[in-house]
Amino acid sequence: MESFISSFSNSISWLIQMITFQTAWYQNYFWGLILISLLIWVLEILFPWRKNQKIIRKDFWLDMFYMFFNFFLFTVFMSGFYQLFSTLLHFLGFRINSLAIFNLNDKSLGVQLVVFFVLSDFFQWFTHLLLHRFDFLWRFHQVHHSVKEMGFAAHLRYHWMENILYKPLKTLAVMLIGGFEPEQAYWVHFLAITMGHLNHANIRITWGLFKYIFNNPVMHLYHHAYKLPKAKRFGVNFGISLSLWDFIFNTHYLPKPNKNLKIGYKGDELLPKTFRKQFFVGFKK
Repeated sequence: MESFISSFSNSISWLIQMITFQTAWYQNYFWGLILISLLIWVLEILFPWRKNQKIIRKDFWLDMFYMFFNFFLFTVFMSGFYQLFSTLLHFLGFRINSLAIFNLNDKSLGVQLVVFFVLSDFFQWFTHLLLHRFDFLWRFHQVHHSVKEMGFAAHLRYHWMENILYKPLKTLAVMLIGGFEPEQAYWVHFLAITMGHLNHANIRITWGLFKYIFNNPVMHLYHHAYKLPKAKRFGVNFGISLSLWDFIFNTHYLPKPNKNLKIGYKGDELLPKTFRKQFFVGFKK
């Protein structure tokens, strides 16, 4: 219980230190998120793909609240439970290196970061696939797909249960890499946030031939499409930062870009419109 309370207290201190600029710039995830968001928002304003979409689009402020809730408030709240989970793993005999299949002790930091980025992205892609494949998981994920106008902040509009689903697999990604320290991964964190914001932004980017490696706003718009191909009724383009998993496992879909594509899902009008009510979505059919 003491470690639970201590972890919760440390998380609050961590958040306050970031807000008040008491952490190194490369570890300040709070202001880093704000800076990245402002930069992508400026790109949306200067180079909008859907020019009839307002700068303050539908549900903009709701998505902004989700962004800070999921990344900071919920993390602080759950920090004690994550500590209990870590303690349980330790009690059961698991160590960070006990599951390692990649030993990177003798590799450069750059190689370590690339391996971690690719491995963690694969686990997130797989989790994302499961969220669409199984009804009891989709009931939570539908909050994210209720977005009716795409914009950068829609990236982090998702049900709080998704934090619980993604976190263990991200931890597993770390455990599979021997000699890697998670605190070295701030560049991966900022890159993933930037890619996620871009992929949801009101911008047309395809990356040319690199679209077979990196996800992009056009591909991800079709992930949110209201109507899906009959052969892929559970969804398409599940890539988070990388699109290569979709091409490898044949879950990609690349028709002609349509900026006016209808997004959402059948029945999305029934989803509650407020954060308070969406908080409880998913626990009943």
